[in-house]
Amino acid sequence: MTSLVFIDGDQGTTGLQVREWLADRTDLRLLQLPADQRKSTAHRAEALNDCDIALLCLPDEAAREAVALVRRPGVRVIDASSAHRTAPGWVYGLPELEAGQAERIAHARRVSNPGCYPTGALALLRPLIDAGLLPPDYPLAIHAVSGYSGRGRAGLLDHEGAAAATAVPLQVYGLGLHHKHVPEIQQHAGLAHAPVFVPAYGHYRQGIVLTIALHLRLLPAGVTARSLHAALQARYQGQPCIELQPLEEDADAQRLDPRALNGSNRMRLAVFGQPQEQQVLLTAVFDNLGKGAAGAAVQNLDLMLGLQPMLHGSTNPSRIPLPL
Repeated sequence: MTSLVFIDGDQGTTGLQVREWLADRTDLRLLQLPADQRKSTAHRAEALNDCDIALLCLPDEAAREAVALVRRPGVRVIDASSAHRTAPGWVYGLPELEAGQAERIAHARRVSNPGCYPTGALALLRPLIDAGLLPPDYPLAIHAVSGYSGRGRAGLLDHEGAAAATAVPLQVYGLGLHHKHVPEIQQHAGLAHAPVFVPAYGHYRQGIVLTIALHLRLLPAGVTARSLHAALQARYQGQPCIELQPLEEDADAQRLDPRALNGSNRMRLAVFGQPQEQQVLLTAVFDNLGKGAAGAAVQNLDLMLGLQPMLHGSTNPSRIPLPL
């Protein structure tokens, strides 16, 4: 029987991207509300209880309200908001997090999609902590720059159309160090202390570059850039959505383009070493609307439907028209 999927919030940045990626699928049916019913609690509740899988692309409080509207036990939920990422009873929707995570997602009733920034941070940190190469109490600082679509409609208003000429090229934010992604990173990485997290938005539509610098002198004896790279390689061998660049000791000529994987559900990791100073840089590049949001939601949906993950979305997802 063909599964019925309802996207609650299909007019936002993530919801539109998910809808675009699912539009041509013949193995499922999309339940869509007319424009005049999208904000009706009664009509949304009916759709939430009629579907097989509800995919919530809503702000946090609206997502909590949507979950409360689900009364039929058979309805499965994927929440793309941050409302349930550290909540008991929810399976964390990063299939590559650890062995068995994809299977847990496949059988879950409630799945919480990871945040965009935590997706990159966890992909780099969790294998190294699990392997004993990175102590859980290491004083971490994580830096990341996302495309302005990460801000949703506010980002589009500030950077597209007439506003493009006066848009700020780079904005570092979260300077109070209370970003909502920090508890998520700490919990799912297995960190003893909250990392310092410094996010920013750039004047480009989508794509993320995330970096984490490490001092080898603060790591266990014998840890090198090569052993860190080997741990990542061992974790992601055979994972279709994550690729690891070959280890480069001298990478001064390389550049990281945050837009390199836009339109896909892939993530590219790399390890760069500076042996003279005993320093290492861990990097992740991926689409904030792909592997960082809609792509991850579709990957989790496919797991719950018993299907293989999709690596690419629509032919040109970066230019999906979004209502302002």
